[in-house]
Amino acid sequence: MNFRSRYTALIFIAALFFVLYNCSNPSSPKASVSDKKEDSLLYLNHSDTARYVGINTCRLCHQSIYNSFIKTGMGKSFDEATQQKTSAQFRHSVLYDKHSDFYYKAFWDKDALKFMEYRLEGKDTVYKRIERVDYIVGSGQHTNSHIQNVNGYFNQMPMTFYTQKGEWHLPPGFEEGHNTRFSRKIGLECMSCHNSYPDFVMGSENKYNSVPQGINCERCHGPGSIHVQQRSTGTKIDTSNYIDYSIVNPAKLSVDLQFDLCQRCHLQGNAVLKEGKSFYDFKPGMKLSDYISVFLPKYKHADEEFIMASHADRLKQSQCFIQSYEKAQKSKSLKPYKDALTCVSCHNPHVSVRETNKEVFNDACRNCHGKSVALTCSEPGVIKANHKIQDSKFKVQSPKPETDNHHISISSHQLIPNCVSCHMPKSGSIDIPHVTVHDHYIRKPITQKEKEKIKEFIGLFSINEKNPDNLTKAMAYINQYEKFELKPFYLDSAEKLLSIKNNTDLNKNIEALVQLYFIKGNYTKIIELVNKYNADELLSKRLNKQSYSNQHAWACYRIGDSYYNTGQTDHAIRFLEQANKLAPYHPEFKDKLANAYADKGNMVLARKYYEEALKENPKFITAIADLGFLNLMEGNIPEAERLYNYGLSLDPDFEPLLLNKAGLLNYKKDFKSAKIILNHILKRNPNNLQAKQILDQLKAMSL
Repeated sequence: MNFRSRYTALIFIAALFFVLYNCSNPSSPKASVSDKKEDSLLYLNHSDTARYVGINTCRLCHQSIYNSFIKTGMGKSFDEATQQKTSAQFRHSVLYDKHSDFYYKAFWDKDALKFMEYRLEGKDTVYKRIERVDYIVGSGQHTNSHIQNVNGYFNQMPMTFYTQKGEWHLPPGFEEGHNTRFSRKIGLECMSCHNSYPDFVMGSENKYNSVPQGINCERCHGPGSIHVQQRSTGTKIDTSNYIDYSIVNPAKLSVDLQFDLCQRCHLQGNAVLKEGKSFYDFKPGMKLSDYISVFLPKYKHADEEFIMASHADRLKQSQCFIQSYEKAQKSKSLKPYKDALTCVSCHNPHVSVRETNKEVFNDACRNCHGKSVALTCSEPGVIKANHKIQDSKFKVQSPKPETDNHHISISSHQLIPNCVSCHMPKSGSIDIPHVTVHDHYIRKPITQKEKEKIKEFIGLFSINEKNPDNLTKAMAYINQYEKFELKPFYLDSAEKLLSIKNNTDLNKNIEALVQLYFIKGNYTKIIELVNKYNADELLSKRLNKQSYSNQHAWACYRIGDSYYNTGQTDHAIRFLEQANKLAPYHPEFKDKLANAYADKGNMVLARKYYEEALKENPKFITAIADLGFLNLMEGNIPEAERLYNYGLSLDPDFEPLLLNKAGLLNYKKDFKSAKIILNHILKRNPNNLQAKQILDQLKAMSL
């Protein structure tokens, strides 16, 4: 047994002794905040031996909680696409994307929800594709989004229903010319927040053996097997006085650890995994920054802007939180959050916000502000005739002149307090259109003058980690560019952070540097780094581990593609083979390797990898086009034509496929049809020089 194993075993034994001791010693003192600083070392369900048991097992003992929880946003977060699950209206379910010139319509075909994508020329339908919806994401409080399952590969579909407006629109990120139609990958990062943990296929980006149907108890309480085993054998804990370390009760976590639990999903942003970690690894009661560092861009003069799932970040900026947090550090309570303002001060995770009495939110304010609060309000909706306020802490001020829009004349009416309406106003988030949500930054309403100030970018900051290292910060800048905003200064900032002063720096930063220069298209620089490191060493000792993030596989792919783009096919094949070995369920990797073998003239292996890519994902259009071209080169014209037509039924605008089809038509001397295809390409993309050159050649031939 090595040192780390012995150390882990000692911690486990100590934790087990602690629980058994408390079980048999009811006179043990109550846990205090200072005790809880080591809680993450004591919870038995943090052990690798702990297993998830599922919500129906929890239900056996906690039926009433189950009954209310399944009505919450978390309980209704993800399910199969049924008429019971959907919140959508279908009477007006047609939308048009002017950028792609596609129409979309949602409809029910018996019990199957389907989306039709089509294009019109005049009144004629010139293209149509119908796909079945397999899953619906979202409780319906704000949205229903939709997912398709193709042989286990999950992709988001191009229609979202926005329930607040009762309208269909393109999903977030699909608008303004960014419509990815049926190909946006739903990876583990997305799935692990919008659902309970899925059975993810290692070596893929978005393939699953199975997925749960909604967020369940164990996402907040941790794996339940040890807890179930202890209860099944009659072990009991007086939870009114002690902490049950067989399972996490978030109410008894320290304020910081409770926030970390909520922040795991309610702090969505630019998430950078720590070395060797995955989105599976964090468990309730652990310190989030040991696993993930979440970055957001910060701006001066932009306090009113926020993203949808930034509740924790916004709340932590509030003086209400800051001052209460300072007091809570001295708390000796078994439930420290009672002495602070945290998420559960207002939100009971077991009860839907739709069923929560509005006074619950006001009570959270009263707990601190009490009788000293001077109640004023600008919303008519909070006035009710002949209503007497039961709480004498709240008193109505005399109305001020009409110019003061924070007061209203109430005459004989009484005021129902509504702190949230002014201090947590509803507004649209900057990342999710067509939705309004309460801003959790509690503060006085900002003035119009403040709103008009020009915002200035300050930098990317980790919201859950005070001092991330340079590599983590560099990855945040790279991700910000690649996933969110194509602004070159993000890459410049990353490059400054990734120094190479010695071999240690090179070894530490090699993958990040490869990604950075790959994005920049600087393939020569990547090859220079590989030569400096030594290609054999990279393949045998450095880039050789499978992971849920495919970190090493992606590095090999980027290096291989760099060699491929500089004409060094033999070197390309070595790294692309390694990428495929580490990520065998990544169709893009197979297609690129097939291209390399085709360039070497090895059509047998090229065909093998093209067909493997399509076996994995039959709708992977790049491999369809490439395999069609391979058949054309080998003289199998009917099979090439079949593949081209099938590909165009999936995407009538895919330019490599259209060019290949035009080439086939030229081969068949059907120049008229070839011209139609080339003109279609140039109508959609006037800058396609290859299409323009071929069309010019065909025109010259007809003179």
